[in-house]
Amino acid sequence: MAQIYTSVRSTLPKIQGLHRQWYTIDAASMPVGRIASRVASILMGKNRADYTPSVDMGGCVMITNTDKLVFSGKKMDKKPYFRHDNGRVGSLKVRLAKDQVAMDSTKVLYQAIKRMLPANRQQDVRMNTRLKLLKGDYHNVTQKMLPIS
Repeated sequence: MAQIYTSVRSTLPKIQGLHRQWYTIDAASMPVGRIASRVASILMGKNRADYTPSVDMGGCVMITNTDKLVFSGKKMDKKPYFRHDNGRVGSLKVRLAKDQVAMDSTKVLYQAIKRMLPANRQQDVRMNTRLKLLKGDYHNVTQKMLPIS
């Protein structure tokens, strides 16, 4: 006896009618790695039920209080941040996390989030257009802000 199969159609989400939600996160409440992993998944769109890897469906994220960053364990005293000033041999500069946070706290969180995103063409779009990092509480964005649950 032959079985009758009905045609099953799957839909591919389109970016034309996409409404990007705004999320706001207080960086003083969670460690840097947990903030970065959650923000990376929001920027990729993995928090949505209709996530599709080939379609950029990520949301927009605003992070406040980056000057009050928290690291777990002894990372604040031991974690190094490396940079090259001019690319020559012997020009490697090393700073500890506490010194880097004191100089520019947004750079620490920016690097953590960027390194958790896949390295493809959409990485710069996600980081530079849909991620806002603020050192204090104040924000003046006209879009509706939704808290992360």
